[in-house]
Amino acid sequence: MGLDKLILPILIVIVWYILADVLTVLPSYMFPGPVEVVNSFIKLWSTGELFTDVWDTLYKVIIGMVFASVVGVLLGIIMGWSERLERLSSLVISILRPIPPMAWIPFSILWFGIGIAPAVFIIFMGCVFPILVYTVDGVHRTKRVLIEAAMSFGASNSQMLREVIIPSTVPYIVSGLKVAVGIALMCTISGEMIGSSSGIGYMILTSTNIFDTGSTVVGMLLIGFIGIVFDFIFTKIQEQIFW
Repeated sequence: MGLDKLILPILIVIVWYILADVLTVLPSYMFPGPVEVVNSFIKLWSTGELFTDVWDTLYKVIIGMVFASVVGVLLGIIMGWSERLERLSSLVISILRPIPPMAWIPFSILWFGIGIAPAVFIIFMGCVFPILVYTVDGVHRTKRVLIEAAMSFGASNSQMLREVIIPSTVPYIVSGLKVAVGIALMCTISGEMIGSSSGIGYMILTSTNIFDTGSTVVGMLLIGFIGIVFDFIFTKIQEQIFW
């Protein structure tokens, strides 16, 4: 990260400090200053609660992403390869894809109760469709000359998929995963606020209920930091693939 990228965040923190801690424009129970946020962070760190909540959230994100990736990639490759199957399933996908993942929360609680399972289900519903769409698009964008070259050498359908279609589709799959992980974080936090008893979302909810706004902001910043880490990882993977 270049130093120039830190200029705006530093300016925001300075202005935030002046408004909240120096001029006290807003009382701390409405929006805390950076000093209170740092104190809350130290408190959560020292008690170990911070690590527990971060791990719980990451665990749900990873499990939900794994399920969504397996289903989305497999269906995407099959649908992209089979024009007939894509036509048959396009209407159902077009109906389900615009439904917000949060709309599934009541059913996730009814089906899975309270805990990890409903949050994983919400993540799955939010992530599977972007991964699916990107994968199908990747299959469609496979260069025709590669397919014709493989056919001229007598490649079977399975060989065509393994050696031409899937390698050509990988960059699009990674792009779909990069989009999906941001959705996964939003779904996880929302799901933890309603159908969970652990994680960053649950921490934010309980902190807000007791007017511990410092811990609330710590949770919000943690979400942003985790998002930056995932974005960095997938960006590096993309750079290696396109290199």
